[in-house]
Amino acid sequence: MNSDLAWPGPGPVPDGVDQDKPSQARVYDVHLGGRHNFAADRRVAAEVAARMPELPTVLRANRDFLRRSVQHLVDQGVRQFLDLGSGIPTSGNVHDVAQQANAECRVLYVDNDPVAVAHSQEILAGNPWASAIEGDLTLPDQVLGNRELRDLLDLNQPLAVLMVAVLHFQPDTDRCAAIIKDYTKAIAPGSYLVISHATAGERAPGRVRDAAEVFSSNIGGFYLRDREQVARLFGDLNLIDPGLVNMTEWHPEPHNPLPPHDQNPGYAGVARIAVRSPG
Repeated sequence: MNSDLAWPGPGPVPDGVDQDKPSQARVYDVHLGGRHNFAADRRVAAEVAARMPELPTVLRANRDFLRRSVQHLVDQGVRQFLDLGSGIPTSGNVHDVAQQANAECRVLYVDNDPVAVAHSQEILAGNPWASAIEGDLTLPDQVLGNRELRDLLDLNQPLAVLMVAVLHFQPDTDRCAAIIKDYTKAIAPGSYLVISHATAGERAPGRVRDAAEVFSSNIGGFYLRDREQVARLFGDLNLIDPGLVNMTEWHPEPHNPLPPHDQNPGYAGVARIAVRSPG
């Protein structure tokens, strides 16, 4: 086997994985400095970054939003997290943040990439309150009916559903909104929905669209949405303060300054599923 294609992480390559076909999760892993990717993933990552040099900044901003939102929700009493389209949970991901804040937090990662799931399971081995399963977020009934999910998470208690940097791979805004509604209807009142989503940005929309085109031609569709379209994904849920904003503006930390928001083309928001009134 070509050594440049060899699986660089622990354990064998899962059966059926085409190492010549790049994947969303593994390209993202490249950009975050991970090792669990193949030559095809590294090629696409390099092409995208050549079109959009600020991409590493964007991805850092998204990862930082993920950390802040999870920490905020733990502070609000959330102890369960369902991360859809999770990719490879490298350092600083949901289980790290949540369980450091409260050891009782439970986290389930869901991804349709078998390599991402295999490596997630390696990382999480020995962690009784975190796991990963293979699943398609566009099939809520199958995801929510998964036995391992039901064993780890209690859907009758509040939890946070995370759709971070994943919905821009889905082409139809209305269908995305319907899928999200299926998840939020199936979980307990008092739960939360977390979304971040790519947009064209203010400073260099041409570069962002060029990068999205490279991604689309190599892996599959990448669909930029404006603020109004991202807001539609939340349906009639109530966004918590500060609403739907640029990723860098969601509960920013003065001690951890980020680049100006116009260099970080992405919206983010957190909504709460209202507790139903008795009677």
